[in-house]
Amino acid sequence: MDVINPPQEQKTWLKLAPWFSGFLVLSGLILLVTHFSELEHFAELLRHAKPVWLMLAALLQVTTYISVAGVWYLSLRQLGEQYSLLSLIPLGIAKLFSDQAIPSGGVSGTAFFIAALARRGVPTQLCMAILLLSLVAYYGAYLLATLATLFLLWFYHQAINSWIITLFTLFWVIAVGVPACALWIRHLGNKELPHLLLRIPGLSKLLSAFIDAPKELLKNPTLVSVATLLHGSVIVLDVATLWVGLQVVGVHCSIWAITPAFMLASMVATIGPIPLGLGTFEVTCVSMLRVLGVPVEAALAATLILRGFTLWLPMIPGMWMMRHALRK
Repeated sequence: MDVINPPQEQKTWLKLAPWFSGFLVLSGLILLVTHFSELEHFAELLRHAKPVWLMLAALLQVTTYISVAGVWYLSLRQLGEQYSLLSLIPLGIAKLFSDQAIPSGGVSGTAFFIAALARRGVPTQLCMAILLLSLVAYYGAYLLATLATLFLLWFYHQAINSWIITLFTLFWVIAVGVPACALWIRHLGNKELPHLLLRIPGLSKLLSAFIDAPKELLKNPTLVSVATLLHGSVIVLDVATLWVGLQVVGVHCSIWAITPAFMLASMVATIGPIPLGLGTFEVTCVSMLRVLGVPVEAALAATLILRGFTLWLPMIPGMWMMRHALRK
């Protein structure tokens, strides 16, 4: 495989890494301070929870990072780069922190991922090939999950109405449109891209690396299928964490009953204009749990526990792991 990483491009990522690192840490601290009240509620819930449930929730979330790292591990191995699965797990936590610290639709996490692997000598084109595979697999997993959610709403709850259909339609447009747009840009190549984009130095290099990324990952149906299943397992594990949150407050119900609440909240957070779905995720999840028969107090507590384990707790180690990853 003839893939060469231009030295100047490699140097650009390495020079920007310290500045990028400092800006991310500052943004993360601001985010923690401005939402301190939600952290206080989460801490109060933890103080009254049984340790066994907290350990289970923590284990479920650790497994999500293993799943994401698994996609990167298999992709790197397919491209001839040898990295252990354990060494990639901290990158998953740090990438999550990067996405949270600077709400940018995943752009900040993408920039971190490229910079971190560039520090380890991985060519930028290979990084972009992995990101493209992850993008296709991620949205593919969500498309399958939303179809399953629609079936659950129809079969178990008879809760399909016009606003739910509208929400699903908007989400499907994004889920199909984002990877389709990425593949379209890759197919066009540099010669047919708008000249305005090509005149931007940093973006021009990023697009060039994206266009020149190896095609073999997306041409491997087994790898695409496994990557989609791994991203799908993250959704299942997050739903299971919400179920654990309900057990913490003494509400026992089927995991099939709460799956639509999590999925609808995730879709609203994705489509909505508020970064990270702060507020919109919680309101949607609590409202849907209430509609599905969960008492509002228990629904709020379970949602805060879920958000605490998926959003707030990873930010603390994420700061350290991000800085450590960009020093290598």
